[in-house]
Amino acid sequence: LPLAALAFAAVAVPLDGQSIDLSRARLVDLTHPLNARTLYWPTSPSTFELQRLAWGPTPAGWFYAANAFSAPEHGGTHLDAPVHFGEGRLPVDRLPLDLLVVPVVVIVVSAQAARDPDYRLSAGDVLAWESRHGLIPAGSIVRLRTGGSARWPDARAYLGDDTPGDASNLHFPSYGTDAARLLVEERRVAGLGADVASIHYGPSTDFPVHRLAARAEVYGLENPT
Repeated sequence: LPLAALAFAAVAVPLDGQSIDLSRARLVDLTHPLNARTLYWPTSPSTFELQRLAWGPTPAGWFYAANAFSAPEHGGTHLDAPVHFGEGRLPVDRLPLDLLVVPVVVIVVSAQAARDPDYRLSAGDVLAWESRHGLIPAGSIVRLRTGGSARWPDARAYLGDDTPGDASNLHFPSYGTDAARLLVEERRVAGLGADVASIHYGPSTDFPVHRLAARAEVYGLENPT
């Protein structure tokens, strides 16, 4: 199980060990809809397909609804397990929950990405963030906010190219290798997330961020809103 579709949500979580009062918590859905307009990696051989199995009254008189659906793994809001780019690494069903329910650090690079569609987060960006907010805690998830989700689900605007079956001319921002190495190897984060199609930037052909993360059992969160 290299990938998994998730219902991502954000909630203010106390770090002092106290229980959460869910009646006062604010839940924020961070997922894009899973439907006929969902974007998938360009080389995926199919997209989202929904088959209606039942919809209407049964012979006994009550209403009944049921569907079947299929979709490629790499599309919509989803998690990349370490095994996606690391042989023998953890699949989705073996990721411990204490790696998933953790504090989130948000680094905003929307201004840089507006100037450069292929912008890559640098180690300098991370250190600048820490100079203002403090050291990124080990075991947290870093979420890179580029502003890319505003272009969903326009494939050309979101991915930089909409040629079917071709991933050779994509343009979108994400993590640079030096920033990923700092976060994974020195800060020891649990996950890397980005509001774009991948934790590597669009033109990448050798995917160093994915490979670096996989070696450390760090997962990726891709296409959140």
